[in-house]
Amino acid sequence: MSHDHSSCCGGHGDHHGHADHHHPAEGHADLSGPPEAPILVEVTRGGMVESVHRGRACIVDSDGRVLAQWGDIQAPVYPRSAIKSIQAIPLVETGALDAYELGDQELALACSSHHGEIRHTRIAEAWIKRIGLTVDDYECGAHLPTDTDTAHEMIRNGETPTAFHNNCSGKHAGFLTTALHKGEPTKGYVRFDHPVQQRILGVMEQMTGQDLSQAPWGVDGCAIPTIGIPLGAIAYAMARIGDPKDLPDSRAEAVARIRRAWRSHPHLIAGKDSFDTGMMQAAGGLVLVKGGAEGVGCAVLPKQGLGIALKIDDGTPRAREVALAALIRATKVLSDEQWARADQLIHQPVTNRNGLEVGVVRPAEG
Repeated sequence: MSHDHSSCCGGHGDHHGHADHHHPAEGHADLSGPPEAPILVEVTRGGMVESVHRGRACIVDSDGRVLAQWGDIQAPVYPRSAIKSIQAIPLVETGALDAYELGDQELALACSSHHGEIRHTRIAEAWIKRIGLTVDDYECGAHLPTDTDTAHEMIRNGETPTAFHNNCSGKHAGFLTTALHKGEPTKGYVRFDHPVQQRILGVMEQMTGQDLSQAPWGVDGCAIPTIGIPLGAIAYAMARIGDPKDLPDSRAEAVARIRRAWRSHPHLIAGKDSFDTGMMQAAGGLVLVKGGAEGVGCAVLPKQGLGIALKIDDGTPRAREVALAALIRATKVLSDEQWARADQLIHQPVTNRNGLEVGVVRPAEG
């Protein structure tokens, strides 16, 4: 993937890139609309590129400098589940995590989009019991586990999924824990105007350097608000998780604990055969990754103090995974040996019904 460079992300949410600027002739309105996003990923079959995926992406440091960008990174996107690490900050910062004697496993689950394996649901169940609530206090809804083996076993056994199987059950346990600790109502904790969500909104503003009071917002799949944030600002927030040098002490400490939990429990962040878990295992703690719905992905490179954010225009997960792997490779944070272990993540095979490889999903050339 070729890229454009920008000198500064603003550090406070002002992103000024050199790319994609149009200068219409004087006296004539520019009716062309926004520039088309670049092709980030291509899908081959045989000797031909069959499909392509367009998107936007950037790599930003903790000073707010845009080191590389692909396409428009100023337009807001819904970050969805890619920013669960930021949404978990109040769980630590308020003292709720320690008050209920919770640890790194619970904190990792709060940052996860887990696949509903038994190792995930056991932690969620024990957590809710510890804080004196039940599965009925969840407001995220229920769905079958994302892990197909677990889902098939439940179907065979006639088991009905509960909110514990929801991929966001760890995050919601964190919301409930924080509400209890702060003496706030647990009912309605998913609402935009609830103190839990308003507290997260304030944290999001500080971490991204944005005034989000007038930002567009919608309702996420798990019922909480999702806020429209410029892609460059999301990457800046990720960089500050990696290098919280200019954060207040209490927030810097919370971020450090989240980073440790995220790094220590890659399987809790997603699950077996997942991109997020596989990439972090291959990286050995040098990269923290988190995907979100509709083609959003983020990564934190703690040693470099870098953050990565991307949005695939058509929302395709396969493109998000390959593009995020390519962005991580561009930072040169991993050795050739580590990339050898992760090659299947950046070049994902396309197989037919007989299991034969007939193509590949790969970073776009050029």
